[in-house]
Amino acid sequence: MYVECFTNNGKPYLRLVQSVRVTNKAGKKVPKKQVVLNLGPLDRFDDGQPDYVDRLKKSFKAGNPLIPALIPYCSSDKSAETYRFSIQEGSPDCFGHPRLFSHVLLERILEELGLNTFFSSYKGFTKLEYDVYGFAKLLIFGRLLNPASKAATVRQNEDYFEPFLKEFNPDNIYDTLSFIAANKNKIIRRMNTNLVKKAGRSPDIVYYDVTNFYFEIEDADDDLLDDDGNVLEKGQRKFGVCKEERRLPIVQMGLFMDDDGIPIAIEAFPGNTLDHLTLRPALKKNIDDLDFSRFILIADRGICNYMNLLHVLDAGNGYIVSKSLLKSTKKEQQWTYDNDGYISVGDNFKYKSRIVKRTVKDENGNSRKIEEKVVVYWSRKFEERSIRENKKFLDFLRKLEETPENFRITALQSKALRKFMKKDYVNTKTGEAVNSADIKGFIDFDKVAEYRKSMGYYQIVTSELTLEDQDIIDKYHGLTQIEDQFRVMKGDRETRPIYVRTPEHVNAHLLICMIALVMMRIIQKRIRDYAAPGREKDVYWNVGMSGKRIQAALNKWKVDSLPDDLYRFMDVDDPDLALILKAFDISLPAKLYRRAELKSVKTGIRIFK
Repeated sequence: MYVECFTNNGKPYLRLVQSVRVTNKAGKKVPKKQVVLNLGPLDRFDDGQPDYVDRLKKSFKAGNPLIPALIPYCSSDKSAETYRFSIQEGSPDCFGHPRLFSHVLLERILEELGLNTFFSSYKGFTKLEYDVYGFAKLLIFGRLLNPASKAATVRQNEDYFEPFLKEFNPDNIYDTLSFIAANKNKIIRRMNTNLVKKAGRSPDIVYYDVTNFYFEIEDADDDLLDDDGNVLEKGQRKFGVCKEERRLPIVQMGLFMDDDGIPIAIEAFPGNTLDHLTLRPALKKNIDDLDFSRFILIADRGICNYMNLLHVLDAGNGYIVSKSLLKSTKKEQQWTYDNDGYISVGDNFKYKSRIVKRTVKDENGNSRKIEEKVVVYWSRKFEERSIRENKKFLDFLRKLEETPENFRITALQSKALRKFMKKDYVNTKTGEAVNSADIKGFIDFDKVAEYRKSMGYYQIVTSELTLEDQDIIDKYHGLTQIEDQFRVMKGDRETRPIYVRTPEHVNAHLLICMIALVMMRIIQKRIRDYAAPGREKDVYWNVGMSGKRIQAALNKWKVDSLPDDLYRFMDVDDPDLALILKAFDISLPAKLYRRAELKSVKTGIRIFK
């Protein structure tokens, strides 16, 4: 076998060929060239040094090819190469300077998502003078590998084997944030288009949930008003119900995710926006126009609003959402607690369902009639967890009922008790003050009993009338995957606290975190497919490697330069890093490498099989 350079339509290509003998029409054995491996265009591998093709051919004959894809075709009985170089005392070469090499994998993922051409093409026709793609890579890779402030992220440029920026103004990092914010919807569409085309994304399930991120500032943003006091634009950083119970301004973020655990889109809202008010705007901006086949939207009870659900149905999709049992009608609660009709699965789980007809209003105020399936279930595990999580509060309610004269209610306790208060406990006409010893008369302990009784029960409503009850329950439980996304964003990706100030920079920051999370999930999916081939999605979700371990492993993938244009990889025998490399079919034999060989490592990486 030998390497051959040939021309196709005026462009040089490389391939590996061998000579075989075949029988011609005259019955004679004649030699014929047979292609063993097409390598691709020459410019994909050429290191810019003279005589690359000759050097490639010689390296292949020597069993040490410049292109790693040729290694399996080399003779196995070649002698091992011996490296000889010298370092003189006092030389800078005495000190090692390992630099990150994992960016080659991350760059290939960005290329498969179409973002390299997106940033490059937009730089061309918008006349941007700074390297927007170089800054974007720093922001995205920095968020994935070493989350830091925007200024510190710029300083990470020299941490990579090949710095992304040459001569640059560090302040252009903020111009890049503005560019990303202005093109948010286009970036999301480009990623989803490529995931549909290259990764076969066509989700049967789309998960949606809302979280928020806090800012370490004291005051919320003011609304922009016109001369008549009408709101022209809402401030974004507002006080709201912080998921982390911090009394700081927040921003709300809705996240869509597919059934492979890969984010689809995000949308930011002012911090005081209620969860159910985020869904329809987020769908209209990000999902309704995507090239998806019919999917089932899965969300928690904060989204259960029939204006939202009718919007989902009108787009040709379905829904599975939980619904608050305590906010349901008395008849619905009675049916739930009635043991008649339940199917028991051992002593720890039971469920039942029914089809109901409802008259509801759409977002235009029109009355509509719909049918949906209601599934309720009781789980001993769920009940025990609810009791455990609410033990202090339940103990407080019990003691309050037994000896109310011993209690003085704090502001925090008063807030927790509000939902159990009777409606007639305040005399608004006289303003009469009531002694706290009489508090028992104002707590509706019937509501407390209902609250205790509801523990362990869950209610789900769905448009999928023919779907089996247990399938509905299982699909809804997949929503925990999106909760894992939020944990990763707030933990490993350090999305909060958010330090950028303007709404456009906040939106850009959240989008950068989402892109980093998409890349992390692509790596995790490849590891899962390698470690658990053929497994069902709901089984292999927990197989593989956590985001934190991947982050640590990728930070170990470094390369160090040696004299005579030789390089060595660092820690590629680390178990986690080795697993990532195997999952992506990246072969790095134990040897020293030349610069051209390093370049060819990236070109051989395939992200989607």
